[in-house]
Amino acid sequence: MSTENPIRNNVNFATPRSFGTTLKSHLKETFFPDDPFRQFRNDKSGGRVIKKAVQYFIPIFEWLPNYNLRLFRFDVLAGITITSLAIPQGISYAKLANLPPIIGLYSSFVPPLIYAVFGNSKHLAVGTVAACSLLIGNTIGEKVSYQDDPNLYLHLVFTATFFTGIFQTLLGLLRLGILVDFLSHSTITGFMGGTATLICLQQLKGIFGLKHFTTKTDAVSVLRAILQNRKEWKWQSTIVGIIFLVFLQFTRFLRRKRPNLFWVSAIGPMAVVVVGCLFAYFAHADKHGIQIVGHLNRGLNPLSIKQLNFDSQYIPVTLKAGLITALIALAEGIAIGRSFAIMTNEQVDGNKEIMAFGLMNIVGSFTSCYLTTGPFSKTAVNYNAGCKTAMSNVVMAIGMMLTLLFLAPLFSHTPLVALSAIIMSAMLGLINYGEIYHLFKVDKFDFVICISCFLGVAFISMNYGLMISIGLALARTLLYAARPATCRLGQIPNSYLYRDTEQYPGLTRVPGVLALQLGSPIYFANSNYIRERILRWIREEEDISNAKESVVEHILLDLSGVTSIDTTGIETLIEIRKMLEAKSIKIAIINPRLEVMEKMIRSHFVDKIGKESIFLSIEDAVEASLFSMSEQKQQQQQDDFV
Repeated sequence: MSTENPIRNNVNFATPRSFGTTLKSHLKETFFPDDPFRQFRNDKSGGRVIKKAVQYFIPIFEWLPNYNLRLFRFDVLAGITITSLAIPQGISYAKLANLPPIIGLYSSFVPPLIYAVFGNSKHLAVGTVAACSLLIGNTIGEKVSYQDDPNLYLHLVFTATFFTGIFQTLLGLLRLGILVDFLSHSTITGFMGGTATLICLQQLKGIFGLKHFTTKTDAVSVLRAILQNRKEWKWQSTIVGIIFLVFLQFTRFLRRKRPNLFWVSAIGPMAVVVVGCLFAYFAHADKHGIQIVGHLNRGLNPLSIKQLNFDSQYIPVTLKAGLITALIALAEGIAIGRSFAIMTNEQVDGNKEIMAFGLMNIVGSFTSCYLTTGPFSKTAVNYNAGCKTAMSNVVMAIGMMLTLLFLAPLFSHTPLVALSAIIMSAMLGLINYGEIYHLFKVDKFDFVICISCFLGVAFISMNYGLMISIGLALARTLLYAARPATCRLGQIPNSYLYRDTEQYPGLTRVPGVLALQLGSPIYFANSNYIRERILRWIREEEDISNAKESVVEHILLDLSGVTSIDTTGIETLIEIRKMLEAKSIKIAIINPRLEVMEKMIRSHFVDKIGKESIFLSIEDAVEASLFSMSEQKQQQQQDDFV
């Protein structure tokens, strides 16, 4: 005689939400996970809502009303410190992009002012970066050479910067900062290392004082050009370059050993430029094979909005340069801003940062600037100098303005070898050997992604290196999606907990019950694999048993880790149920998530399988399975007796 099933089914079978409600929820989690409007929701005062809205979209109005003299003292010191770094970096990185040195100084004047208004990070210092400088110069140089037509080349760089700003601004407005996430940590590590290696090799031109060089950027072509032009090597330039490089590396070593002496490393590049200028001026270095920067115009940024070139024959190359550098600059700038925010237990809104970067590049393209973002070296100096707000960028911009108005001609005697030494010293710090080795120890596939980008950038081209690395990362993601992890669950002795039997050997197996856990969305790409994997679990269970009859009577599918399911996934579950019924095996579903449950209800899967076959927990499902097997056994005994 059968008894009543003791399991009470408390699963929520409520009516599925409407399409509009579901879509709203998905859009919110995709584009507004930070819930930016939470601060306006409960405020009934119209004036206060407007004030908060202005503060949210223009962050300077949030911190400026509370600004005081004590904070200003810290920001002035930090601003002056990063100005001393911005001048040599601006000239050096403009050289990397094959631009006039004055453009590098212009790019450290206007963009920092824009970022101070719209930026969300307290510590980020704005400026040009080596990787993007080389990338934009390499990409534009494929179409137009600076030596052949410097004016057109310069106009195309401004146009590419404009497209960078437009793309970044659109990403911020549409809340599409998630696109930056496709540049994984391993890809960025490899890209920075490969770019740093390539840049270091290119700077040998300045160290050896070469006049002729290759326009190609791969390591083999660069090394070949250096060796083929060895007759042009100038020992004077080499000696000066080695002295400057050793000095700069010593200041970096001193900063690592004595962090409180960070300012020594910060002013190191400026000291090299000043000493180099004095040496070149008094020793007439240009007459002894040591090339100098040349004339620098005095004055603030001239407008360049009319110089933007939208000619159809150049649009593809400027778009390409703008889009690629936009993503690289965003990935680097946002990652750096967040890294330093974590140190002070603060948060940085990624979409606000994207908007700020976009606006400063748009305005920069109108005022003779090229691409800017948040460089690591300058931000680290800004942080260590004790900056408190984005006002340090304003101070830097003022310092750069004074330099442009009064001091620019003084830097015309800067030796190119000094700039090469500055760039090489900065790049040596970007080759993160420790991180690459860490990737090798932790995740071999991440290591392969990193090395592929490193070698691709260094020996093929920056674009191909990035594409190879991103392609491998996407292939890995697709592999994870198409072959999701599944595991068999067993009971921990003397408890109600069920865990992976591979992770915890020796767990108790419930006779006749096979509990499986699925840990991925179920959709068209992996449905066949999931079906075949479940059937293989059954075969493996039967193979390890000595019983002649089927050892599996109940299959329990734990869907608590399945976040979504499509119609193909639903059909797959229906097929699995039919196949198991043919083997006299019953199926039960455990703890389906809200979206999964709604799809099951709408597709009538719940009606087909029965509400009594869906449970909240594995414990309930196991107990119900044991009760069912016990009842079936009693019925069999009665039939045998009769």
